Amino acid sequence: MRIAVLGGLGLQGRAAIADLVASAGIEEVVCVDTAPDGPARLGGLTDLSRVRFMVPEGAIGPALATVLADVDAVIDLLPQPLMREAVQAAITTRTPLVTTNYGKAIADLAPEAEQAGVSIMTECGLDPGIDLVLYARAAKQFSRISSIDSYCGGIPEPKAMAKPLRYKVSWNFDMVLVSQNRDSVMIEDGKRVEVSAGRQHDNRFIHEIDVAGLGRLEAFPNGDALHYVEMLEAAKGLQRSGRYTLRWPGWSAFWAPLKELGFLSEDKVPGTSASPREFLGRLLGPQLQYGADEKDLCVMRNVFSGLEGGRRKTVTSDLVIERDLGSGLFGMSLGVGYPASIVAQMLARREITTPGLLNPLQHVPDTSFFEELARRGIKVAETVAWD
Repeated sequence: MRIAVLGGLGLQGRAAIADLVASAGIEEVVCVDTAPDGPARLGGLTDLSRVRFMVPEGAIGPALATVLADVDAVIDLLPQPLMREAVQAAITTRTPLVTTNYGKAIADLAPEAEQAGVSIMTECGLDPGIDLVLYARAAKQFSRISSIDSYCGGIPEPKAMAKPLRYKVSWNFDMVLVSQNRDSVMIEDGKRVEVSAGRQHDNRFIHEIDVAGLGRLEAFPNGDALHYVEMLEAAKGLQRSGRYTLRWPGWSAFWAPLKELGFLSEDKVPGTSASPREFLGRLLGPQLQYGADEKDLCVMRNVFSGLEGGRRKTVTSDLVIERDLGSGLFGMSLGVGYPASIVAQMLARREITTPGLLNPLQHVPDTSFFEELARRGIKVAETVAWD
């Protein structure tokens, strides 16, 4: 199999390439990135003899189509604005593609993908991604689901906390800030409830959860819960659901007044070329970097409650991914890169063949997916409680 990784020299791309090279049946990995020093960036991380580097030139669409025409599957880890170009190239060349970006932005391309008979797997990373396959697995354990609470966040290990935010950057800090300008949709008492971006850090849904070995973490709304539960037949009539980001306590107390004062605004400051959000990214990002001996932690929890055989039960799935200090790869990078690599290989082997825009919740085989994650040291701990 030959698999291309678009944006292969980024944090997640390097993790995906390392995993692909270590996987059986992979003949060649094509690393596509604008950086010209690919061998230096990947040196020491993996076997470069099985990696071919390609620096695109000219218009991005034709350049991507040239690469995709010669591979069995492709992983799109390019910046979100380039996702459409990648998907269109995949449709033109009929090459199965995995992207970690949200599918809503390319929903209009679904008919073209179906007509071309090509599988485009969207939202296939950590969150969304792993959590969505957990949704699918949980659905098999209930006759009816009444509530779903989904939590995920990247945080520094306790010794690596940087005050006052108690946070460090394991991915793109600009995207961390952008995500704080996202509206959320909750379900409460069976009804849709909207939480505007302006109230993301000041609303009644903010709460804390206790995670074994870590202690209390703060959870705040950050996502569209309704979008995913609508895909679950067992969740018809759902009474409560929320998607939450996890941080060390104090995150919302820090950001709420700054957001109220406009520090996360996307509008350009008069007389400057930057918005307040862009300024904060440039100011804070460099101060929040991990040291070589510090770990990030990706903490995920999904709680499903409902009925099975007339009895009430709750299934809780917990997952913690930490940085590999040997390779230097962040837990966040592994949590995104590994799922993308696993599903790209499934597509290349034609284990997933449904054409169109796909979603992990509906189209990734959960048993084999979690077996592959476990082989890579990422194991989900599941507990079941009966009322």
